[in-house]
Amino acid sequence: MYLKQSNGMLQRATKFLGDVRTEMSKVSWPTWPQLKGQTIIVIVVAIIFAVYIFVIDHILSRLLDLIY
Repeated sequence: MYLKQSNGMLQRATKFLGDVRTEMSKVSWPTWPQLKGQTIIVIVVAIIFAVYIFVIDHILSRLLDLIY
């Protein structure tokens, strides 16, 4: 009984991995220049947001220091 269950599970796992391989071959992967460009954009936007949040936090902190 246990051997049948493990054999069925192995067959399902093998089929699943084969399906994954088939689907991954259908994916449109970005070229290296596209990847670099998009990575730079993400880093720049993250830095801009970090600076923006820092500035807002600093301003609010100063305002609270004036009030209290």
